[in-house]
Amino acid sequence: MVDFALELERKEGGSREEAIYQACVLRFRPILMTTLAALFGAVPLMLGTGTGSEIRQPLGYTIVGGLLLSQVLTLFTTPVVYLYLDQLGGFLSRKGRAVESRAADPSRT
Repeated sequence: MVDFALELERKEGGSREEAIYQACVLRFRPILMTTLAALFGAVPLMLGTGTGSEIRQPLGYTIVGGLLLSQVLTLFTTPVVYLYLDQLGGFLSRKGRAVESRAADPSRT
């Protein structure tokens, strides 16, 4: 999502909020389908019965739980973290320019 957002921001020159929104809309289906494919692959481990199933079931639960948690984190926290880090980068670059301008003009201190 972040790569797509950066690319959209560069190409279209729009706001970072619009870029990450468009990236989320564009990447939602592939992210969801990849996670669901892995999740459905782990369901037989989780629901299986028979010889040795008591050993495999915890692995199935762990895989399914981890996939669900990572899906939620990916879809909800990635855009927020992207916007906060972009805002922090802008703040730090403005602060760095202010320090450089003060260093270049000693009469301003």
